[in-house]
Amino acid sequence: MKIIELKIMRGPNYWSIKHPKIIVLKLDLEDLAEASTRDIPNLSQKLEKLFPEMYLHRASVGSEGGFFKLIQEGTSFSKVVQHIALELQTMAGMESGYGRRYTANEPGHEYVVVSYQEERAGEYAVKAAVKITECLARGEKVNIIQDVAKLHQIREDEYFGPSTEAIVTEAVNRNIPYIQNKQRGLIQLGYGIHQRHIQAAMSSSTSFFAVEHAGDKNATKEILEEAGIPVPRGTIARNVAELEQAIEELDFPIVTKPLDGNQGKGASVNINNWKDALKGLTEAQRYSQSVMVEQFIEGLDYRLLVINGKFTAAAKRTPAMVTGNGNSTIRELVNEVNKDPRRGVGHEKALTFIKIDKLSRAILRQKGLTLQSILPKGEILYLKTTANLSTGGTATDVTDIVHPYNVLMAERIAGIIGLDICGIDVMTTDIAIPLPETRGAVIEVNAAPGLRMHISPTEGLPRNVAEPIVNMLFPHGQPSRIPIVAITGTNGKTTTSRLIAHMLQFKGYKVGYTTTDGIYIQGRKIIKGDTTGAYSSEFVLKDPTVNYAVLECARGGMLRSGLAFTMCNVGIVLNVSEDHMGLNDINTLEDMARVKVVVARTVCPEGYAVLNADDDLVYEMATGLRCKIAYFSLNENNPRILEHIAKGGLAAVLEDGYISIFKNTYKIRVDRVADVPLTFGGKARFNIQNVLAATLAAYTSHMEVNEIKTALRTFLPSSETTPGRMNLFKLPHLDVLIDYAHNTASMEAIADFMRNVEAPVKIGIIAGVGDRRDEDIRAVGKLAAEIFDKIIIRQDKDLRGRTGKEINSLLKEGIFSVKPELEPREIKQEARALAYALEYAPDGSFITMFSEDIPEAIKMVESFRIIEHRKQASDW
Repeated sequence: MKIIELKIMRGPNYWSIKHPKIIVLKLDLEDLAEASTRDIPNLSQKLEKLFPEMYLHRASVGSEGGFFKLIQEGTSFSKVVQHIALELQTMAGMESGYGRRYTANEPGHEYVVVSYQEERAGEYAVKAAVKITECLARGEKVNIIQDVAKLHQIREDEYFGPSTEAIVTEAVNRNIPYIQNKQRGLIQLGYGIHQRHIQAAMSSSTSFFAVEHAGDKNATKEILEEAGIPVPRGTIARNVAELEQAIEELDFPIVTKPLDGNQGKGASVNINNWKDALKGLTEAQRYSQSVMVEQFIEGLDYRLLVINGKFTAAAKRTPAMVTGNGNSTIRELVNEVNKDPRRGVGHEKALTFIKIDKLSRAILRQKGLTLQSILPKGEILYLKTTANLSTGGTATDVTDIVHPYNVLMAERIAGIIGLDICGIDVMTTDIAIPLPETRGAVIEVNAAPGLRMHISPTEGLPRNVAEPIVNMLFPHGQPSRIPIVAITGTNGKTTTSRLIAHMLQFKGYKVGYTTTDGIYIQGRKIIKGDTTGAYSSEFVLKDPTVNYAVLECARGGMLRSGLAFTMCNVGIVLNVSEDHMGLNDINTLEDMARVKVVVARTVCPEGYAVLNADDDLVYEMATGLRCKIAYFSLNENNPRILEHIAKGGLAAVLEDGYISIFKNTYKIRVDRVADVPLTFGGKARFNIQNVLAATLAAYTSHMEVNEIKTALRTFLPSSETTPGRMNLFKLPHLDVLIDYAHNTASMEAIADFMRNVEAPVKIGIIAGVGDRRDEDIRAVGKLAAEIFDKIIIRQDKDLRGRTGKEINSLLKEGIFSVKPELEPREIKQEARALAYALEYAPDGSFITMFSEDIPEAIKMVESFRIIEHRKQASDW
């Protein structure tokens, strides 16, 4: 069994809209291609022994135990890979329940699709699943312990963490989108100008000044003391001499902790002798050279949480502990506690496994105990000095019993320090009594406090503390999204994207848009290159100055990683025609349509899918959509259009020489086609389609008709506004058209335009693309022969797996099938081919250049025009 291809989908995609986070694995089953799971003795029993919880997998049978039944009846080994990959992730604390298997086109090849929570874990799981399946098929012994341990580690390294997860989950429940920045550990909530950021329980609204204060424990204590808040006496020690002086002043018991530490790291409590004090100093200085030495306050450890100035929750925290039963050793007691199904590795579950570490062993030695000691019945042994959940501690919700004095005190502290999300650690014998009466004290104030103890307490009522955080960042009624217009199709995407961006900018929006030549923010090119994939869309959605996004979504990006968004306001599908056929198992137009429809299926219920009613495959995409539908057509009498508007639908059509909108029974004329520059006087019918689609996008985005008309008239096609899209240059003795057309459909559109062009000689400069099918390359040659009187064949720089000779031969086969007498000239370099045509073309010629390097081609034509004008001036 061999992995041919592995893709990580991060958004709605060809394989699934509902499950955007999936791994797509293409397998060559090799010698297992013809085998069945029933051929392997006891395979079902072996799987059940390795993965007992796999009994819950229903598979296609539809009932528990269904997968094992399927194995016994006989199924493909790719199905085994699918279920093992899912179960491995689940065993490591990453619930993953969606999986599918599909047959690929090549014999013996199959696709396995599985969901993931963390993409690195999903990738590891599918690779491990292939390895395990191969071993089982060969009858070899399998051990999954290392694989599960590795997945646990990946989860701890990559996963949000409980605080972040809670906030993100709450945001998603409120339909607020998010983008994860793993490099910086940040989460962006919302898009464009509405974005906010969180990092654990710290937000972009959190004051840096406040965080600095909270991080300096000595300064915090002084500020609180001045405000009448009870705090323990203490001082700072940086060396042994200062520690000794601090103890003389405070007396035992004491607490030592890093001056700027957090999460209890480096803290030692209830120190009662000089030897332990030295150890405490050393432990604290692992995190901070300056060490806070404080008097130890007797009592219980409480955490009070204040969000946006309001007391929200409180929890009593208990350090990791065991209770003796008079029979079991301390090690056995710890093992028993760790059997609690609520405990897991790190932040995997509500509680963390208790780990016997260096600190735990020191506590045992101090008490004269070992792990083999047997505790008397009922005796409690604390195994940590701090009550953090991350070290195995527990939490009990006490929100409802906190005394009003303590509530007000907590809210005052958050305001005094200036934290929008504030965790306050209090030591007291009873939180239901005012702090001064119990001689308790505020121990610490925390920025970015952990939320786990409130979300999933060991005892008591869970509190949704993420809700007030999200409400603080996005008060109800305040938007979190920016409108998104997504455009796909085989041809016309870039022109339509640019036109729509222009129209929205005319309306006054700050638009970010993506095209095949770059990412633009407010009309400025920020990134150069083919930027039609998920990364580029995300780039726009992350820009804090953008309030409208226009995103070109190409086939390649959708197949590579899916879309960057789960929802758009307008989704446009222009057309579906043959291009890139045979790549990525997209072999038919129907396959291609299933790629393009992804955009339409992401349109929100109140948004519009804008579809081409003249294209059968695009028209059929309306089936099953849950959004509104708007159609466009070059034929006002198209029965599909007439039926749609009769039902109260919306459409845009070419009507008696006008761009018109049909709404219900009303006809709204926008402008004469001939007056829209992009249509080249109505000759470029393919651009009329683009204009119709853009008009619907603008109209459904609440632009007035007069605004649409003016925007259409002010969008002037040129090498600046639409580089590589119908760039027409009128030179003194000839005309030149430069276009990016690279498939037969786009060339046919140019051919339609050329039929309306009057010129004594029409010259075409063409090339074949190496990763197309033979018949596609021949079709380019055939169409060129139908359009042009003379042909120059050039070559792309990247031949994509073929030789230049092979490509040119196929092109010539197509040319000769139409004009056997036409002898094309072969000039390899694009620049030389264009230079030759410009130099030797007869007066009045019309040169059409299908270019790979648009900027260089435009530069050459502009230079030639300058030279020609100078010659004319000289002759005169």
